[in-house]
Amino acid sequence: MDITNEKKSLKSRIQKVGSYLSGMIMPNISALIAWGLITAIFMASGWWPNSHIATLIDPMKIYLIPLLIAYVGGRMVYGERGAVVGAIAVMGVIAGSDIPMFLGAMIMGPLGGWCIKRFDIIFRDKDKTGFEMLYDNFSSGIIGMVLAIFGIFIVNPLVVAGNSFISSGVDWIISIHMLPLANIFIEPAKVLFLNNAVGNGILVPLGIQQVASAGKSVLFLLEANPGPGFGILLAYVLFGKGMAKASAPGAILIQFFGGIHEIYFPYILMKPSLIIAAIAGGVTGTFTFSVLDTGLKAAASPGSIIAVLLMTPKGNYLQILLGVFLAALVSFLVAAVILKTDKREANDEEIIVKQAQMKQMKAESKSKIVPATQNGQQAVKDYKDVKKIIFACDGGMGSSAMGASILKNKIKKAGIEISVTNSAINNLQDDEGLLVITQQELAERAKERTPHALRVSVENFLNSPKYDEIVDKLKE
Repeated sequence: MDITNEKKSLKSRIQKVGSYLSGMIMPNISALIAWGLITAIFMASGWWPNSHIATLIDPMKIYLIPLLIAYVGGRMVYGERGAVVGAIAVMGVIAGSDIPMFLGAMIMGPLGGWCIKRFDIIFRDKDKTGFEMLYDNFSSGIIGMVLAIFGIFIVNPLVVAGNSFISSGVDWIISIHMLPLANIFIEPAKVLFLNNAVGNGILVPLGIQQVASAGKSVLFLLEANPGPGFGILLAYVLFGKGMAKASAPGAILIQFFGGIHEIYFPYILMKPSLIIAAIAGGVTGTFTFSVLDTGLKAAASPGSIIAVLLMTPKGNYLQILLGVFLAALVSFLVAAVILKTDKREANDEEIIVKQAQMKQMKAESKSKIVPATQNGQQAVKDYKDVKKIIFACDGGMGSSAMGASILKNKIKKAGIEISVTNSAINNLQDDEGLLVITQQELAERAKERTPHALRVSVENFLNSPKYDEIVDKLKE
C-alpha cells in the first residue's frame, strides 16, 4: 500500500512540475499562433511576402513572447506582484542574446515570483502604516533589478550554453534519423496526461528556437500529430466492443478535427497494450517527417489536422499529410490486431467500467467531509451546498471545456441555475460551495488544490454516466 501511495505521490509531483511548465505556455498560445501566422504569411518565403509587416517577426519572438511567458510564470507563483517582478527579471536574459529566451523566461518568471513572495513573507508585517505603496513599488523594483542583473551574468550564459548543447543534440539526432525514438517516451507521457507538459513545456520552446534558424521544426509535430490517436479510435470503431465502440466515432471528430487529444487517452487506459499502437504510430509519423525534411512554422495548438495545416510551410503540405496518414495507418493496424485478439465480451468491459465507478464513489464517500479551515470555511458536504461547478484538466482548455459544455446543457435542460465553467487544475481555488470534476488521473491534485470542495472524477469527460447522476442529485 505504501509503495502504491509513493507511486501516486511521485506521479502527482511529476504532473505538477509539468503543469507549471505548460501553464506558462498555454495562456500564451494565441501569441505563439499570431507570431507563427505572421511568419508563415509575410516573411520573405511566405505566402504573401511583405517586408514592412515582417518587421514584427523578430520583436515578437525576442521580446513579446518571453515577456508574456515570464509574466504568467511569476503570476502563477505570486499573483500580480510576482508577474511584474518576473517580467522585469526576464529582461536580463533577453538583453544581449541573439536567440529567443523562452527557456530563460520559464526560469526567471517563477524565480521572480518566488523571490518577491519570500521577501513579503519576511518584511510585509514590518511595513509601517502609510508606507504601503512605497514598500510595494520599491521592493518589486529593487528585487526585479537585482534579478535582471543576475540574469545577464548568470542565467543568460547558462541558457545559451544549454540551448547550444540541446540544439546540437537535436540536430545530431535528426541527422542520423533517430528522432522518432523520442515517441517511445512521448506517447506514454501523453496518456498519463503529461501531454501539455511535454508539448508546451519542452517541445514548443525548443521548436521555436529551431524555427529561428531553420524556418521550420519537426519538434512541433512530435506531440501534436493527430495520426496515432485517429488510428486507435478508428480501430475501436471497427473492432471495439460495447460503450467504447459506440463512442469512438464522436471521439474521432473531436480528436482529429478539434485537436483534443485527451479524448483518446481513456481508450488506451481501458486496454493498456494499445500504448504499443500509439508508440508505433508516433514513431512512424516522426520518421516520415524527418526523412522528408518537413516541419511546422509554429506550434499547432490544439493539435488538430486543421491547426497542423495552418502552421505548415508553403510547399510542405503533401509531406505533412503523408506523415499524418502513415502514423494513423500504423497505429490503426497495430490497434486492430490487439482489439481483434481481445476475447472479452462487451458486457465484461461494462462491468469493468462499473467496478471503477463503484470504487471511485466509495473513495469519494470516505473523503467527502473535510474539516473547516482556520478561516471558518466549511467543506461541501452535499449537493444542496453546491453553488458552482468547475471542470479541471491539465491545460484548462480542450477536454475540460468540452465536458463543461456537455454538463451545462444537461443542467440547463433540467431547469437548474448553476454556473458550470472549466479551468486549468493549477488555477483552481478552494472556493465555497464548489464541485470539481476531473479525470481520474488528476483526482489527487484536485484534492490538494480544493480540500473543501465536493469532488467527482470521471474516466472520460465526453461520455460519463456520472453527469446524469450529478444532475439528479442537484435536482433533489
